[in-house]
Amino acid sequence: MNATDRTPADLLSSALAADPGRPLVTFYDDATGERVELSVATFANWVAKTANLLQDELSVEPGDRVTLLLPAHWQTAVWLLACASVGVVADVGGDPSAADVVVSDPEPESLDAARACSGPRVALALRPLGGRFPQPPEGFADYAVEVPGQGDRFVPYAPVDPEEPALIVAGREFSGAEVVERARAEATELGLTGPGSRILSGLPYDTWEGLNAGLYAPLATGGSVVLCRNLDRLDADALDKRVENERVTVIAR
Repeated sequence: MNATDRTPADLLSSALAADPGRPLVTFYDDATGERVELSVATFANWVAKTANLLQDELSVEPGDRVTLLLPAHWQTAVWLLACASVGVVADVGGDPSAADVVVSDPEPESLDAARACSGPRVALALRPLGGRFPQPPEGFADYAVEVPGQGDRFVPYAPVDPEEPALIVAGREFSGAEVVERARAEATELGLTGPGSRILSGLPYDTWEGLNAGLYAPLATGGSVVLCRNLDRLDADALDKRVENERVTVIAR
């Protein structure tokens, strides 16, 4: 990645310029059997559409707070990079009542908590291939209905300041520059040595460690991630087979 990259969105732009066709995020849900592989180009397209949704339809501005009540999932990774692209703060697992926008998974407890947000509310069905809800939850926009019609190219109305807050997780606030710097600095500790490195992560997204292993560090080093939800349902033999099939070089769990 380029030494001049200062925000997570910069990292994605560099990855897109370097090799748009390579895998970036491969997602497994071992409760459902789902597997989704997203190239850099496909992932970036989802990010652009989601950023346009945030900026144009939900009317967020730099510095606004978007609370994400979402698990470790490829669509959560998309939302994290979309927030970074617009310049809003992604508050992972934060207080919806303090948010300008809230994004919820389909679990009833998450949806109930999200209703504390007085601003726009978006719900993700988290169905295979980004499928929509059979019936959207009352009071929520269905992400899978809203995002397909958004533009495939995103340009922020105002330049994103890398020194402004970009991420809150486990009560800790990071600027965009801090996310990039920490991701680069800690990548070696994770075993990510550069392009071609491939990390399998079963860590949740509710800590910096989980976000870094499951998104930021591979993005910062030109690597890729095999992001696994419900990995505890996989036995040792099946895990070994996945590591072999996916050409995993390092595991975080």
